[in-house]
Amino acid sequence: MQCIGDISEEVWQDCITLFLQTGMCCDVAIITNSPPWLLASYPEGNLFQLTQEEIQTLLAIEGREKLFLQGITLAGTKCLLIRDNLYIEGNNTMDLRTKSQSRGSQAVTVVQIESVYLVVMGQKGTEGGPLNLKAFEMAGYIREAIHQYMAHF
Repeated sequence: MQCIGDISEEVWQDCITLFLQTGMCCDVAIITNSPPWLLASYPEGNLFQLTQEEIQTLLAIEGREKLFLQGITLAGTKCLLIRDNLYIEGNNTMDLRTKSQSRGSQAVTVVQIESVYLVVMGQKGTEGGPLNLKAFEMAGYIREAIHQYMAHF
């Protein structure tokens, strides 16, 4: 029996390339809540620097309310938590905004897809709402691709 963690990095990189082609985002990573933590990322972005500790904090089920107060750090960039529906059935998204002084603030969306999570950083000027909708839509395509992939094994 295949599991999602067995899907090759090449398949995940194809998903990242597909998302980058939308023109709405500048960085993408695919993470999971167990080793190897970071399954794939855009090599020219910053999310490839996501640490195990950052991923565990982001995906922790317990103590999520403190994320609103303390924020979250992703790849060394401090983020404000705007909306957390990551573990709400039928939504499974989280919206953040970076607090970077040098690059300006950017929208970030996290979407749960089965047991993996898509982390997407929007282009400068891309608002969180449209980024969330596009990430949710792309997650549907990725979910379908996962099911087709798994059906072959």
